[in-house]
Amino acid sequence: YPSGNLAIIVAREENQLICIVQEDKPNNAKIQAVFQSNGRSTCCYPNGAVWIIMNIQGGQYLDQEGSRVRRWTWPNSIMSSGPHVPLRPIFISLNRHVGVRILGQDKITVSFLAMGQQAKFKVGTKVQVSDIGRLPPHTWLGEDELLLLAFRVRILRLFDRLRGCLNFPSNERWDKIKPPAYLITQTLKILQLCTTSDISDELRSSIRAIVNA
Repeated sequence: YPSGNLAIIVAREENQLICIVQEDKPNNAKIQAVFQSNGRSTCCYPNGAVWIIMNIQGGQYLDQEGSRVRRWTWPNSIMSSGPHVPLRPIFISLNRHVGVRILGQDKITVSFLAMGQQAKFKVGTKVQVSDIGRLPPHTWLGEDELLLLAFRVRILRLFDRLRGCLNFPSNERWDKIKPPAYLITQTLKILQLCTTSDISDELRSSIRAIVNA
């Protein structure tokens, strides 16, 4: 960045490349996006909420409350279930200097613009037919994303209980009040994703414990 802080990192981990976008801070900079050459990518809002999630089947676009705005499947995603949902071009700004353009599975670009100069990183990928045997089972979210969503719902439920305690300090039954409908819906969605996602039984039990605590 013009401030001198590191903006984008491209590194190799085993047999894949990873592109990481950091926020403009000198210390403890949060990760705003991660793009992996195996097709898994995540972009986050400035507040840390998940914005875009992609894998070799397709992707999802979420709002800052965690609700899905849209989803799509890649044209060559032969393992996707249900009807094919085409991608509508996506253009987002992670911050004032870094933008992301998504036009296709192999047409994803991270653009960095500062002081009149621009750099572009092509971070898309394309799954070949020869890779079919190595494709993982259908899943929209990875382990990290599921844990992130589970902790987010847990924190929101704790805040809701805190508000109930502050608003009704003399009510002995405040802790028995049910959470808002949207939190119940998000909890059910996460539990459903745990059932359909390719994760270990131990992680599945941990996520269930987090959201049901």
